[in-house]
Amino acid sequence: MNLTEDQKTIGKENFADVINITRRDFLTGTLAAGLATGAGLGSIYFGYGKSVGNPLRVGVLGTGDEGSVLLGAHNPDYLNVVAIADIRPYNVFRAFHGDVSSPTAYTARPGLMAKYKWSSEDEARKQVKVYAAYEDLLADDEIEAVVIALPLHLHAEAAIKAMRAGKHVLTEKLMGHSIHECKEMSRVSRETGKILATGHQRHYSVLYDNAVHTIGRAGLLGQLHSIRAQWHRGNLPGNDSWKPPMPDDESLAKKLVGWKKDLETAKPADIVPLTKRIAQLEAQISDALVDAGKYGYTPMTLGDGEARSPLQELIRWRLWNRTGGGLMAELGSHQLDAAGIFVSAMHGEGKKVKPLTVTAVGNRSIFPADREVEDHVYCMYEYPAPGYEEDKNKKVVVTYSSINGNGFGDYGEVVMGTKGTLVLEREQDVMLYKGSAKDTRVTVTKKKDGSAALDTTESGGGGGPAAGGKVAGDGAPPSRGYTEEMEHWAWCIRNPSPENQPRCKPEVAIADAVIALVSNIALANPETQARIHFKPEWFDIASDETPEGVTPDTGRDRYKV
Repeated sequence: MNLTEDQKTIGKENFADVINITRRDFLTGTLAAGLATGAGLGSIYFGYGKSVGNPLRVGVLGTGDEGSVLLGAHNPDYLNVVAIADIRPYNVFRAFHGDVSSPTAYTARPGLMAKYKWSSEDEARKQVKVYAAYEDLLADDEIEAVVIALPLHLHAEAAIKAMRAGKHVLTEKLMGHSIHECKEMSRVSRETGKILATGHQRHYSVLYDNAVHTIGRAGLLGQLHSIRAQWHRGNLPGNDSWKPPMPDDESLAKKLVGWKKDLETAKPADIVPLTKRIAQLEAQISDALVDAGKYGYTPMTLGDGEARSPLQELIRWRLWNRTGGGLMAELGSHQLDAAGIFVSAMHGEGKKVKPLTVTAVGNRSIFPADREVEDHVYCMYEYPAPGYEEDKNKKVVVTYSSINGNGFGDYGEVVMGTKGTLVLEREQDVMLYKGSAKDTRVTVTKKKDGSAALDTTESGGGGGPAAGGKVAGDGAPPSRGYTEEMEHWAWCIRNPSPENQPRCKPEVAIADAVIALVSNIALANPETQARIHFKPEWFDIASDETPEGVTPDTGRDRYKV
Protein backbone atom coordinates (compact mmCIF):
# COMPACT_ATOMS: atom_id res chain seq x y z
CA MET A 1 0.00 0.00 0.00
CA ASN A 2 1.37 3.43 -0.96
CA LEU A 3 0.73 5.11 2.38
CA THR A 4 2.64 8.23 3.31
CA GLU A 5 4.82 8.19 6.41
CA ASP A 6 2.16 10.28 8.17
CA GLN A 7 -0.49 7.72 7.29
CA LYS A 8 1.72 4.87 8.49
CA THR A 9 2.20 6.47 11.88
CA ILE A 10 -1.25 7.93 12.30
CA GLY A 11 -2.74 7.48 15.76
CA LYS A 12 -5.59 5.14 16.63
CA GLU A 13 -7.94 8.07 17.10
CA ASN A 14 -7.47 8.98 13.43
CA PHE A 15 -8.03 5.51 11.95
CA ALA A 16 -11.27 6.79 10.43
CA ASP A 17 -9.23 9.23 8.35
CA VAL A 18 -7.02 6.41 7.10
CA ILE A 19 -10.05 4.32 6.18
CA ASN A 20 -11.63 7.22 4.29
CA ILE A 21 -8.35 7.87 2.47
CA THR A 22 -7.94 4.26 1.43
CA ARG A 23 -11.53 3.98 0.26
CA ARG A 24 -11.32 7.17 -1.77
CA ASP A 25 -7.96 6.28 -3.29
CA PHE A 26 -9.15 2.75 -4.01
CA LEU A 27 -12.00 4.16 -6.05
CA THR A 28 -9.74 6.56 -7.96
CA GLY A 29 -7.29 3.77 -8.69
CA THR A 30 -4.10 4.92 -6.95
CA LEU A 31 -4.21 2.18 -4.29
CA ALA A 32 -6.18 -0.46 -6.16
CA ALA A 33 -3.35 -2.93 -6.60
CA GLY A 34 -2.04 -2.54 -3.08
CA LEU A 35 -5.38 -2.92 -1.39
CA ALA A 36 -6.49 -5.78 -3.60
CA THR A 37 -3.36 -7.87 -3.35
CA GLY A 38 -1.63 -6.96 -0.12
CA ALA A 39 -1.68 -9.24 2.89
CA GLY A 40 -1.85 -7.84 6.40
CA LEU A 41 -3.75 -4.72 5.38
CA GLY A 42 -6.78 -5.52 7.52
CA SER A 43 -5.53 -3.75 10.63
CA ILE A 44 -4.95 -0.50 8.75
CA TYR A 45 -8.00 -0.69 6.55
CA PHE A 46 -10.54 -1.83 9.14
CA GLY A 47 -8.99 0.07 12.02
CA TYR A 48 -7.84 -2.58 14.49
CA GLY A 49 -4.33 -3.03 15.96
CA LYS A 50 -1.52 -4.51 13.89
CA SER A 51 -1.02 -7.26 16.50
CA VAL A 52 -2.38 -8.34 19.87
CA GLY A 53 0.97 -8.67 21.64
CA ASN A 54 0.22 -12.01 23.24
CA PRO A 55 -1.43 -14.16 20.54
CA LEU A 56 -4.75 -15.70 21.52
CA ARG A 57 -4.40 -19.39 22.48
CA VAL A 58 -6.92 -21.09 20.23
CA GLY A 59 -8.34 -24.58 19.72
CA VAL A 60 -9.94 -25.52 16.39
CA LEU A 61 -12.99 -27.81 16.51
CA GLY A 62 -13.27 -29.60 13.17
CA THR A 63 -10.36 -29.60 10.73
CA GLY A 64 -12.15 -30.73 7.59
CA ASP A 65 -12.41 -28.74 4.37
CA GLU A 66 -13.42 -25.43 5.95
CA GLY A 67 -11.52 -25.89 9.20
CA SER A 68 -8.31 -26.47 7.26
CA VAL A 69 -8.95 -23.31 5.23
CA LEU A 70 -9.14 -21.35 8.48
CA LEU A 71 -5.95 -23.00 9.76
CA GLY A 72 -4.22 -21.89 6.58
CA ALA A 73 -5.59 -18.35 6.76
CA HIS A 74 -4.96 -17.53 10.44
CA ASN A 75 -2.21 -15.07 11.38
CA PRO A 76 0.08 -16.35 14.19
CA ASP A 77 0.64 -12.74 15.29
CA TYR A 78 -2.98 -12.79 16.47
CA LEU A 79 -3.83 -16.48 17.03
CA ASN A 80 -1.67 -19.32 18.31
CA VAL A 81 -3.27 -22.67 17.49
CA VAL A 82 -2.46 -24.88 20.48
CA ALA A 83 -5.05 -27.65 19.98
CA ILE A 84 -7.31 -29.27 17.41
CA ALA A 85 -10.24 -31.68 17.76
CA ASP A 86 -11.39 -34.07 15.04
CA ILE A 87 -12.48 -37.69 15.01
CA ARG A 88 -11.28 -38.37 11.44
CA PRO A 89 -7.60 -39.36 10.81
CA TYR A 90 -7.92 -37.82 7.32
CA ASN A 91 -8.74 -34.39 8.74
CA VAL A 92 -6.01 -34.57 11.39
CA PHE A 93 -3.46 -35.38 8.70
CA ARG A 94 -4.53 -32.40 6.60
CA ALA A 95 -4.52 -30.14 9.65
CA PHE A 96 -0.79 -30.77 10.10
CA HIS A 97 0.49 -31.48 6.58
CA GLY A 98 -1.99 -29.52 4.49
CA ASP A 99 -4.12 -30.93 1.69
CA VAL A 100 -1.53 -32.39 -0.71
CA SER A 101 -4.08 -33.80 -3.15
CA SER A 102 -3.37 -30.94 -5.60
CA PRO A 103 -1.48 -27.62 -5.74
CA THR A 104 -4.78 -25.72 -5.59
CA ALA A 105 -5.92 -27.65 -2.52
CA TYR A 106 -2.56 -27.08 -0.82
CA THR A 107 -2.70 -23.35 -1.50
CA ALA A 108 -6.05 -23.16 0.29
CA ARG A 109 -5.08 -25.61 3.05
CA PRO A 110 -1.30 -25.50 3.67
CA GLY A 111 -1.48 -27.00 7.17
CA LEU A 112 0.02 -26.10 10.52
CA MET A 113 3.52 -27.41 9.76
CA ALA A 114 3.91 -24.93 6.92
CA LYS A 115 2.24 -22.13 8.88
CA TYR A 116 4.59 -22.49 11.87
CA LYS A 117 7.57 -23.89 9.93
CA TRP A 118 7.69 -27.15 11.88
CA SER A 119 9.84 -29.77 10.20
CA SER A 120 7.82 -32.84 11.16
CA GLU A 121 4.48 -33.92 12.56
CA ASP A 122 6.24 -35.10 15.71
CA GLU A 123 7.57 -31.59 16.28
CA ALA A 124 4.14 -30.11 15.53
CA ARG A 125 2.39 -32.40 18.01
CA LYS A 126 4.68 -31.11 20.77
CA GLN A 127 3.07 -27.70 20.19
CA VAL A 128 -0.49 -28.70 19.24
CA LYS A 129 -2.60 -31.09 21.30
CA VAL A 130 -4.87 -33.42 19.36
CA TYR A 131 -8.28 -34.41 20.73
CA ALA A 132 -10.99 -36.61 19.29
CA ALA A 133 -14.05 -35.46 21.27
CA TYR A 134 -14.25 -31.67 21.16
CA GLU A 135 -15.58 -31.65 24.74
CA ASP A 136 -12.14 -32.81 25.91
CA LEU A 137 -10.57 -29.82 24.17
CA LEU A 138 -13.04 -27.49 25.91
CA ALA A 139 -11.87 -28.83 29.27
CA ASP A 140 -8.32 -27.67 28.53
CA ASP A 141 -7.74 -24.55 30.66
CA GLU A 142 -4.82 -23.44 28.48
CA ILE A 143 -7.22 -22.66 25.64
CA GLU A 144 -8.79 -19.19 25.64
CA ALA A 145 -10.97 -19.38 22.54
CA VAL A 146 -12.18 -21.81 19.89
CA VAL A 147 -12.83 -21.74 16.17
CA ILE A 148 -15.75 -24.02 15.29
CA ALA A 149 -15.81 -25.63 11.84
CA LEU A 150 -17.94 -28.67 12.73
CA PRO A 151 -20.99 -29.81 10.73
CA LEU A 152 -23.81 -27.27 10.99
CA HIS A 153 -26.00 -29.23 13.42
CA LEU A 154 -23.21 -29.04 16.05
CA HIS A 155 -22.57 -25.29 15.92
CA ALA A 156 -24.95 -24.30 18.72
CA GLU A 157 -24.06 -27.18 21.02
CA ALA A 158 -20.30 -26.68 20.65
CA ALA A 159 -20.49 -22.87 20.88
CA ILE A 160 -22.64 -22.85 24.01
CA LYS A 161 -20.53 -25.49 25.73
CA ALA A 162 -17.41 -23.52 24.80
CA MET A 163 -18.71 -20.22 26.17
CA ARG A 164 -19.84 -21.90 29.38
CA ALA A 165 -16.35 -23.40 29.65
CA GLY A 166 -14.94 -19.86 29.52
CA LYS A 167 -13.94 -19.75 25.85
CA HIS A 168 -14.61 -17.06 23.26
CA VAL A 169 -16.05 -18.41 20.00
CA LEU A 170 -15.71 -17.88 16.25
CA THR A 171 -18.06 -20.27 14.49
CA GLU A 172 -18.19 -20.89 10.78
CA LYS A 173 -21.31 -19.91 8.91
CA LEU A 174 -24.20 -20.58 9.11
CA MET A 175 -24.46 -19.36 12.72
CA GLY A 176 -26.75 -22.23 13.70
CA HIS A 177 -28.95 -24.99 12.32
CA SER A 178 -32.15 -23.22 13.38
CA ILE A 179 -33.17 -19.77 14.57
CA HIS A 180 -33.96 -20.92 18.10
CA GLU A 181 -30.40 -22.28 18.27
CA CYS A 182 -29.00 -18.96 17.02
CA LYS A 183 -30.94 -17.12 19.72
CA GLU A 184 -29.72 -19.58 22.34
CA MET A 185 -26.11 -19.02 21.26
CA SER A 186 -26.59 -15.25 21.34
CA ARG A 187 -28.17 -15.28 24.77
CA VAL A 188 -25.39 -17.42 26.24
CA SER A 189 -22.85 -14.99 24.76
CA ARG A 190 -24.59 -12.17 26.61
CA GLU A 191 -24.87 -14.18 29.82
CA THR A 192 -21.22 -15.25 29.87
CA GLY A 193 -19.70 -12.08 28.41
CA LYS A 194 -17.83 -14.18 25.85
CA ILE A 195 -17.39 -12.79 22.35
CA LEU A 196 -19.27 -14.76 19.70
CA ALA A 197 -18.47 -14.12 16.04
CA THR A 198 -19.67 -15.87 12.88
CA GLY A 199 -17.54 -16.44 9.79
CA HIS A 200 -19.34 -14.52 7.08
CA GLN A 201 -16.02 -13.32 5.72
CA ARG A 202 -17.40 -10.78 3.24
CA HIS A 203 -17.71 -8.40 6.19
CA TYR A 204 -13.89 -8.33 6.12
CA SER A 205 -13.33 -8.18 2.37
CA VAL A 206 -11.74 -4.95 1.16
CA LEU A 207 -13.44 -5.44 -2.20
CA TYR A 208 -16.89 -5.72 -0.65
CA ASP A 209 -16.27 -2.85 1.73
CA ASN A 210 -15.36 -0.65 -1.21
CA ALA A 211 -18.47 -1.86 -3.01
CA VAL A 212 -20.42 -0.59 -0.01
CA HIS A 213 -18.64 2.75 -0.26
CA THR A 214 -19.39 2.90 -4.00
CA ILE A 215 -23.09 2.29 -3.35
CA GLY A 216 -23.47 4.32 -0.18
CA ARG A 217 -21.29 7.33 0.54
CA ALA A 218 -19.97 7.78 -3.01
CA GLY A 219 -23.40 7.17 -4.54
CA LEU A 220 -21.88 6.17 -7.86
CA LEU A 221 -24.63 3.71 -8.79
CA GLY A 222 -27.46 6.13 -8.13
CA GLN A 223 -30.66 4.61 -6.79
CA LEU A 224 -30.09 0.90 -6.23
CA HIS A 225 -33.10 -1.15 -7.38
CA SER A 226 -31.97 -4.66 -8.33
CA ILE A 227 -29.36 -7.24 -7.29
CA ARG A 228 -28.75 -10.51 -9.08
CA ALA A 229 -26.64 -13.14 -7.31
CA GLN A 230 -25.74 -16.70 -8.23
CA TRP A 231 -23.54 -19.64 -7.29
CA HIS A 232 -23.43 -22.21 -10.07
CA ARG A 233 -21.42 -25.43 -9.85
CA GLY A 234 -20.75 -28.29 -12.24
CA ASN A 235 -21.46 -31.02 -9.64
CA LEU A 236 -22.96 -34.10 -11.27
CA PRO A 237 -23.61 -37.70 -10.16
CA GLY A 238 -20.22 -39.38 -9.88
CA ASN A 239 -18.50 -36.00 -9.54
CA ASP A 240 -20.08 -34.44 -6.47
CA SER A 241 -17.99 -32.52 -3.93
CA TRP A 242 -20.74 -32.96 -1.33
CA LYS A 243 -20.58 -36.76 -1.70
CA PRO A 244 -16.88 -37.64 -1.32
CA PRO A 245 -15.89 -41.33 -1.51
CA MET A 246 -16.24 -43.40 1.63
CA PRO A 247 -13.00 -44.82 3.07
CA ASP A 248 -13.89 -48.35 1.96
CA ASP A 249 -14.49 -47.25 -1.63
CA GLU A 250 -12.63 -49.58 -4.01
CA SER A 251 -11.38 -46.65 -6.03
CA LEU A 252 -9.32 -45.41 -3.07
CA ALA A 253 -7.73 -48.82 -2.51
CA LYS A 254 -6.87 -49.12 -6.22
CA LYS A 255 -5.39 -45.63 -6.23
CA LEU A 256 -3.24 -46.49 -3.20
CA VAL A 257 -1.88 -49.62 -4.87
CA GLY A 258 -1.12 -47.67 -8.03
CA TRP A 259 0.67 -44.85 -6.23
CA LYS A 260 2.80 -47.25 -4.21
CA LYS A 261 3.81 -48.96 -7.44
CA ASP A 262 4.61 -45.56 -8.99
CA LEU A 263 6.80 -44.77 -5.98
CA GLU A 264 9.10 -47.69 -6.78
CA THR A 265 10.16 -46.07 -10.07
CA ALA A 266 9.61 -42.41 -9.19
CA LYS A 267 12.15 -39.77 -10.12
CA PRO A 268 14.00 -38.27 -7.13
CA ALA A 269 12.09 -35.00 -7.44
CA ASP A 270 8.75 -36.86 -7.32
CA ILE A 271 9.45 -39.09 -4.30
CA VAL A 272 8.57 -36.63 -1.51
CA PRO A 273 5.34 -35.29 -3.10
CA LEU A 274 4.12 -38.79 -3.94
CA THR A 275 5.01 -40.09 -0.47
CA LYS A 276 2.90 -37.29 1.05
CA ARG A 277 -0.05 -38.07 -1.21
CA ILE A 278 0.19 -41.75 -0.24
CA ALA A 279 0.22 -40.83 3.46
CA GLN A 280 -2.85 -38.61 3.03
CA LEU A 281 -4.70 -41.33 1.15
CA GLU A 282 -3.85 -43.87 3.86
CA ALA A 283 -5.23 -41.45 6.45
CA GLN A 284 -8.43 -41.10 4.41
CA ILE A 285 -8.82 -44.89 4.24
CA SER A 286 -8.23 -45.04 8.02
CA ASP A 287 -11.48 -43.14 8.51
CA ALA A 288 -13.15 -46.55 8.17
CA LEU A 289 -12.09 -47.25 11.77
CA VAL A 290 -14.05 -44.26 13.17
CA ASP A 291 -17.06 -45.21 15.29
CA ALA A 292 -19.24 -42.30 14.15
CA GLY A 293 -22.25 -43.61 16.13
CA LYS A 294 -20.28 -42.99 19.33
CA TYR A 295 -20.28 -39.27 18.46
CA GLY A 296 -24.00 -38.97 17.74
CA TYR A 297 -24.17 -39.72 14.01
CA THR A 298 -27.10 -41.91 13.01
CA PRO A 299 -28.11 -44.52 10.41
CA MET A 300 -31.15 -44.12 8.17
CA THR A 301 -32.77 -45.55 5.05
CA LEU A 302 -32.36 -43.22 2.10
CA GLY A 303 -35.05 -42.31 -0.40
CA ASP A 304 -33.60 -44.75 -2.92
CA GLY A 305 -33.92 -47.59 -0.38
CA GLU A 306 -30.20 -47.76 0.40
CA ALA A 307 -29.01 -47.81 4.01
CA ARG A 308 -26.91 -44.92 5.26
CA SER A 309 -24.42 -45.62 8.05
CA PRO A 310 -23.40 -43.18 10.82
CA LEU A 311 -20.01 -42.85 9.11
CA GLN A 312 -21.74 -41.78 5.90
CA GLU A 313 -23.66 -39.10 7.80
CA LEU A 314 -20.39 -37.85 9.28
CA ILE A 315 -18.51 -37.66 5.98
CA ARG A 316 -21.43 -36.53 3.78
CA TRP A 317 -23.25 -34.40 6.35
CA ARG A 318 -24.16 -31.66 3.86
CA LEU A 319 -26.59 -34.00 2.07
CA TRP A 320 -29.18 -34.33 4.85
CA ASN A 321 -31.46 -31.97 6.73
CA ARG A 322 -30.57 -33.25 10.20
CA THR A 323 -26.93 -32.29 9.86
CA GLY A 324 -26.85 -29.61 7.13
CA GLY A 325 -28.84 -26.74 5.67
CA GLY A 326 -28.54 -27.33 1.94
CA LEU A 327 -27.52 -24.83 -0.71
CA MET A 328 -28.95 -21.83 1.14
CA ALA A 329 -26.93 -22.50 4.31
CA GLU A 330 -23.69 -23.47 2.58
CA LEU A 331 -23.65 -21.06 -0.37
CA GLY A 332 -26.67 -18.78 -0.44
CA SER A 333 -26.05 -17.42 3.05
CA HIS A 334 -22.81 -15.80 1.85
CA GLN A 335 -24.42 -14.01 -1.04
CA LEU A 336 -27.60 -12.98 0.74
CA ASP A 337 -25.29 -11.59 3.40
CA ALA A 338 -23.59 -9.58 0.64
CA ALA A 339 -26.94 -8.43 -0.77
CA GLY A 340 -27.99 -7.25 2.68
CA ILE A 341 -24.71 -5.35 3.00
CA PHE A 342 -25.31 -3.64 -0.35
CA VAL A 343 -28.91 -2.67 0.45
CA SER A 344 -27.92 -1.47 3.90
CA ALA A 345 -25.27 0.79 2.37
CA MET A 346 -28.07 2.86 0.84
CA HIS A 347 -29.57 3.52 4.26
CA GLY A 348 -26.48 4.98 5.94
CA GLU A 349 -23.66 3.92 8.23
CA GLY A 350 -24.40 1.23 10.81
CA LYS A 351 -27.69 0.09 9.30
CA LYS A 352 -28.57 -3.60 8.96
CA VAL A 353 -31.60 -3.73 6.69
CA LYS A 354 -33.71 -6.90 6.78
CA PRO A 355 -35.69 -8.36 3.87
CA LEU A 356 -39.46 -7.98 3.67
CA THR A 357 -40.44 -11.16 1.82
CA VAL A 358 -39.10 -14.29 0.13
CA THR A 359 -40.53 -16.55 -2.56
CA ALA A 360 -38.59 -19.68 -3.48
CA VAL A 361 -38.63 -22.83 -5.60
CA GLY A 362 -36.22 -25.73 -5.66
CA ASN A 363 -35.94 -29.25 -7.00
CA ARG A 364 -33.75 -32.31 -7.24
CA SER A 365 -33.71 -33.11 -10.94
CA ILE A 366 -30.13 -34.30 -11.45
CA PHE A 367 -29.10 -36.36 -8.42
CA PRO A 368 -30.87 -39.55 -7.27
CA ALA A 369 -32.73 -39.91 -4.00
CA ASP A 370 -29.51 -40.45 -2.06
CA ARG A 371 -29.93 -37.06 -0.38
CA GLU A 372 -32.51 -34.65 1.00
CA VAL A 373 -31.08 -31.30 -0.16
CA GLU A 374 -32.10 -29.70 -3.45
CA ASP A 375 -30.00 -29.70 -6.60
CA HIS A 376 -31.23 -26.24 -7.56
CA VAL A 377 -32.76 -23.33 -5.66
CA TYR A 378 -34.20 -20.08 -7.01
CA CYS A 379 -35.20 -17.35 -4.58
CA MET A 380 -36.62 -13.84 -4.86
CA TYR A 381 -36.45 -11.30 -2.03
CA GLU A 382 -37.87 -7.84 -1.50
CA TYR A 383 -35.88 -5.34 0.57
CA PRO A 384 -36.96 -1.85 1.60
CA ALA A 385 -35.21 0.94 -0.28
CA PRO A 386 -34.74 4.41 1.25
CA GLY A 387 -38.15 6.06 1.48
CA TYR A 388 -40.02 2.76 1.84
CA GLU A 389 -41.88 3.90 4.95
CA GLU A 390 -43.44 6.76 2.99
CA ASP A 391 -43.89 4.88 -0.29
CA LYS A 392 -44.29 1.10 -0.17
CA ASN A 393 -43.24 0.87 -3.82
CA LYS A 394 -39.70 1.79 -2.83
CA LYS A 395 -38.15 -1.68 -2.85
CA VAL A 396 -35.00 -3.45 -3.97
CA VAL A 397 -35.51 -6.88 -5.54
CA VAL A 398 -32.81 -9.49 -4.99
CA THR A 399 -32.82 -12.68 -7.08
CA TYR A 400 -30.65 -15.64 -6.19
CA SER A 401 -29.96 -18.95 -7.92
CA SER A 402 -27.74 -21.81 -6.82
CA ILE A 403 -27.60 -24.77 -9.15
CA ASN A 404 -25.67 -27.98 -9.74
CA GLY A 405 -24.91 -29.56 -13.09
CA ASN A 406 -23.65 -26.45 -14.85
CA GLY A 407 -21.06 -24.02 -13.54
CA PHE A 408 -21.57 -21.35 -16.19
CA GLY A 409 -21.15 -17.94 -14.61
CA ASP A 410 -19.54 -19.37 -11.47
CA TYR A 411 -20.48 -17.19 -8.49
CA GLY A 412 -20.85 -13.50 -7.85
CA GLU A 413 -23.21 -10.55 -7.63
CA VAL A 414 -24.48 -7.89 -10.03
CA VAL A 415 -25.69 -4.69 -8.35
CA MET A 416 -27.79 -2.40 -10.55
CA GLY A 417 -28.67 1.23 -9.96
CA THR A 418 -30.02 4.12 -11.96
CA LYS A 419 -26.53 5.46 -12.77
CA GLY A 420 -24.37 2.38 -13.01
CA THR A 421 -23.74 -1.31 -12.49
CA LEU A 422 -21.30 -2.99 -10.11
CA VAL A 423 -20.20 -6.58 -10.81
CA LEU A 424 -18.34 -8.70 -8.26
CA GLU A 425 -17.00 -12.04 -9.46
CA ARG A 426 -15.69 -14.90 -7.29
CA GLU A 427 -14.62 -12.51 -4.51
CA GLN A 428 -11.74 -11.56 -6.84
CA ASP A 429 -12.75 -8.99 -9.43
CA VAL A 430 -14.83 -5.83 -9.21
CA MET A 431 -16.08 -4.13 -12.37
CA LEU A 432 -17.93 -0.85 -12.81
CA TYR A 433 -20.13 0.10 -15.74
CA LYS A 434 -21.91 3.36 -16.38
CA GLY A 435 -25.63 2.76 -16.72
CA SER A 436 -26.33 -0.58 -18.36
CA ALA A 437 -23.53 -0.43 -20.91
CA LYS A 438 -21.44 -3.57 -21.19
CA ASP A 439 -18.97 -2.38 -23.81
CA THR A 440 -17.59 0.71 -22.13
CA ARG A 441 -14.58 1.03 -19.90
CA VAL A 442 -15.26 2.83 -16.64
CA THR A 443 -12.94 4.79 -14.42
CA VAL A 444 -13.70 6.80 -11.32
CA THR A 445 -12.87 10.48 -11.54
CA LYS A 446 -13.42 13.50 -9.34
CA LYS A 447 -15.79 16.33 -10.07
CA LYS A 448 -14.80 19.93 -9.39
CA ASP A 449 -16.42 19.72 -5.96
CA GLY A 450 -14.21 16.73 -5.10
CA SER A 451 -16.96 14.10 -5.27
CA ALA A 452 -16.53 10.88 -7.26
CA ALA A 453 -18.13 10.22 -10.63
CA LEU A 454 -18.11 7.51 -13.28
CA ASP A 455 -16.28 8.40 -16.47
CA THR A 456 -16.56 6.20 -19.56
CA THR A 457 -14.35 5.83 -22.59
CA GLU A 458 -14.63 3.49 -25.52
CA SER A 459 -13.26 0.01 -24.92
CA GLY A 460 -10.32 -1.01 -27.02
CA GLY A 461 -7.47 -3.43 -27.43
CA GLY A 462 -9.61 -6.48 -26.80
CA GLY A 463 -9.87 -5.70 -23.11
CA GLY A 464 -13.59 -6.30 -22.94
CA PRO A 465 -15.81 -5.59 -19.95
CA ALA A 466 -13.78 -7.61 -17.46
CA ALA A 467 -10.53 -5.82 -18.20
CA GLY A 468 -12.09 -2.45 -18.91
CA GLY A 469 -14.12 -2.16 -15.78
CA LYS A 470 -11.81 -3.60 -13.15
CA VAL A 471 -11.46 -1.60 -9.99
CA ALA A 472 -9.00 -4.00 -8.37
CA GLY A 473 -5.45 -4.12 -9.68
CA ASP A 474 -3.74 -7.05 -11.30
CA GLY A 475 -1.48 -9.41 -9.37
CA ALA A 476 -2.12 -11.81 -6.53
CA PRO A 477 -5.76 -12.54 -5.62
CA PRO A 478 -7.28 -10.23 -3.02
CA SER A 479 -7.92 -11.53 0.46
CA ARG A 480 -11.29 -13.21 0.87
CA GLY A 481 -11.52 -11.93 4.46
CA TYR A 482 -10.77 -15.13 6.41
CA THR A 483 -7.53 -13.74 7.84
CA GLU A 484 -9.05 -10.39 8.73
CA GLU A 485 -12.11 -11.86 10.46
CA MET A 486 -9.88 -13.97 12.72
CA GLU A 487 -7.46 -11.10 13.38
CA HIS A 488 -10.25 -8.74 14.40
CA TRP A 489 -11.94 -11.37 16.57
CA ALA A 490 -8.68 -11.91 18.45
CA TRP A 491 -8.11 -8.16 18.71
CA CYS A 492 -11.59 -7.61 20.16
CA ILE A 493 -10.92 -10.30 22.77
CA ARG A 494 -7.56 -8.77 23.72
CA ASN A 495 -9.06 -5.25 23.80
CA PRO A 496 -12.41 -5.71 25.57
CA SER A 497 -14.78 -2.75 25.44
CA PRO A 498 -18.39 -2.26 24.28
CA GLU A 499 -17.27 -0.67 21.00
CA ASN A 500 -14.83 -3.45 20.09
CA GLN A 501 -17.12 -6.01 18.54
CA PRO A 502 -16.69 -8.32 15.52
CA ARG A 503 -18.28 -7.00 12.36
CA CYS A 504 -20.37 -10.19 12.21
CA LYS A 505 -21.52 -10.26 15.83
CA PRO A 506 -24.68 -12.16 16.88
CA GLU A 507 -27.07 -9.33 15.96
CA VAL A 508 -25.67 -9.41 12.41
CA ALA A 509 -25.15 -13.15 12.07
CA ILE A 510 -28.67 -14.03 13.18
CA ALA A 511 -30.08 -11.93 10.34
CA ASP A 512 -28.08 -13.95 7.81
CA ALA A 513 -29.31 -17.17 9.42
CA VAL A 514 -32.95 -16.04 9.35
CA ILE A 515 -32.72 -15.26 5.63
CA ALA A 516 -31.17 -18.62 4.71
CA LEU A 517 -33.34 -20.77 6.98
CA VAL A 518 -36.63 -19.04 6.15
CA SER A 519 -35.72 -19.54 2.48
CA ASN A 520 -35.46 -23.25 3.27
CA ILE A 521 -38.93 -23.13 4.80
CA ALA A 522 -40.22 -21.57 1.58
CA LEU A 523 -38.45 -24.24 -0.46
CA ALA A 524 -40.02 -26.99 1.66
CA ASN A 525 -43.56 -25.92 0.66
CA PRO A 526 -43.63 -26.16 -3.15
CA GLU A 527 -47.37 -26.87 -3.29
CA THR A 528 -48.40 -23.60 -1.68
CA GLN A 529 -45.71 -21.40 -3.30
CA ALA A 530 -46.50 -18.94 -0.56
CA ARG A 531 -44.65 -15.68 -0.21
CA ILE A 532 -43.24 -15.61 3.32
CA HIS A 533 -43.18 -12.27 5.10
CA PHE A 534 -40.22 -11.88 7.46
CA LYS A 535 -41.27 -10.96 10.99
CA PRO A 536 -39.13 -8.47 12.97
CA GLU A 537 -39.37 -10.79 16.00
CA TRP A 538 -37.41 -13.49 14.17
CA PHE A 539 -34.37 -11.19 14.05
CA ASP A 540 -34.70 -10.11 17.70
CA ILE A 541 -32.46 -12.14 20.00
CA ALA A 542 -34.63 -11.27 23.01
CA SER A 543 -37.86 -12.45 21.35
CA ASP A 544 -38.98 -16.07 21.83
CA GLU A 545 -40.68 -16.12 18.42
CA THR A 546 -38.94 -18.17 15.73
CA PRO A 547 -39.91 -19.12 12.15
CA GLU A 548 -39.75 -22.84 13.01
CA GLY A 549 -42.03 -22.30 16.02
CA VAL A 550 -39.58 -23.60 18.64
CA THR A 551 -39.04 -21.49 21.75
CA PRO A 552 -35.37 -20.78 22.58
CA ASP A 553 -34.17 -22.64 25.68
CA THR A 554 -30.58 -22.30 26.89
CA GLY A 555 -31.16 -25.06 29.44
CA ARG A 556 -31.26 -27.95 26.97
CA ASP A 557 -29.46 -31.07 28.17
CA ARG A 558 -27.09 -31.07 25.22
CA TYR A 559 -25.76 -27.67 26.26
CA LYS A 560 -24.58 -28.78 29.66
CA VAL A 561 -20.83 -28.80 30.12
